[in-house]
Amino acid sequence: MDPHESPRALFAFELRRHRQAANMSQRQLARRLGYSDSMINMIERAKRPPSKQFAELCDKAFSLEGTMLRLYMATTWHKAPEYLRPWLEEEEDATSLRTWQPLVVPGLLQTQAYAREILSTWPGISNEEVEERVANRMQRQAILHRDQAPALNVVIDEDVIRDHIGSAEIMREQLSHLLEIAQHPQVTIQLVPYAARPHCGLMGGFIIAERNGSCYAAYADAQPVGRTFDDRALIADLIRKYDAIRAEAVPFKQSLRLIEEAVNRIGA
Repeated sequence: MDPHESPRALFAFELRRHRQAANMSQRQLARRLGYSDSMINMIERAKRPPSKQFAELCDKAFSLEGTMLRLYMATTWHKAPEYLRPWLEEEEDATSLRTWQPLVVPGLLQTQAYAREILSTWPGISNEEVEERVANRMQRQAILHRDQAPALNVVIDEDVIRDHIGSAEIMREQLSHLLEIAQHPQVTIQLVPYAARPHCGLMGGFIIAERNGSCYAAYADAQPVGRTFDDRALIADLIRKYDAIRAEAVPFKQSLRLIEEAVNRIGA
């Protein structure tokens, strides 16, 4: 278990470490805590999220002073906006993600500076809250760097690479990052050209999570905040919408050439 993969992976790593230091088997720990052997096994493999009660019982069993509870709090994304937390938990379990964004670079591909420019526009937000949300956004991106990273298929509007967010330096860094991350074997980026308008993606962005061939959750941008849902009919509608939008996109390599041209225009 790589503890750097995600907050849940860190909890799993530390649970296993403390259990072994106490010379306890998974079965012995299960009996001590009142859980099944399979539950302990799943949590230690980061396949199931821990509960607050579970973390508190672990602290008691290992004579820790709130260590596991603090790690549990990290798994809940408690510093992220409340409306976004359900999606962040779903996103961590995905084996494949499909997203469409008509206005900005998707959060999983944003640089810190680009994310900070966007998040700082939220009415009434403090500098501290902005930095917390930037940190959360960067933490989300850890899923792309783990051993079994999800496949990430990104479709964005061509205007996303042409409209400047922040300074020229911020935008140059962001576009260069897109070119770099596109070399990841699990990431594809495609642009929908302006000439394709009108199309069905103009009403807002969304992301679809798939696990082992089954689409089980989605997140859709909305006002005033986005929402997470698992309704099969709604997800099926989004899949059809995504496929229709992607059909309007230019191929992957051509999309990268367009991004390179945009970087060169900024540098000129």
